[in-house]
Amino acid sequence: MDWQEAMLMALHEASIAASTGDVPVGAVLLDRDGSVLAKNHNRREVNHDPTAHAELLVLKEAARRVGGWRIPGATLVVTLEPCAMCAGAVVLARIARLVIATMDPKAGAVESVYRLTVDARLNHQVEVVTGVLADDASTQLKAFFKERRNTN
Repeated sequence: MDWQEAMLMALHEASIAASTGDVPVGAVLLDRDGSVLAKNHNRREVNHDPTAHAELLVLKEAARRVGGWRIPGATLVVTLEPCAMCAGAVVLARIARLVIATMDPKAGAVESVYRLTVDARLNHQVEVVTGVLADDASTQLKAFFKERRNTN
């Protein structure tokens, strides 16, 4: 599966999150051969869990599937730039590549606010690719927040 296909899948996951009242973020984790290891979306509202971010959910599922906490060679495809918690988890899981649709100028920890995934002081750095279907992800997020402002 290529990154664009995986991002379309992540965008679909994000739409599921929005339908349950959660911020529309979706993630897909591909193994080194491009097969889907896990896919999920934000579930903070449904799970009543501040850590139920799409990225953490797919990392946990993939770790169960591979039988260990390291997931080398994997590519994480996500619709929004990860926060510090999720970027840290990406580094800890030894993810090889992170593909991001749109950036988060307020809380992004990959390029926008912090640069955790490429910090040479850490024991692992992650290749980062940005802008894959950025307009689609940005439109989805803007529509979600516009709707929330109009109903509150």
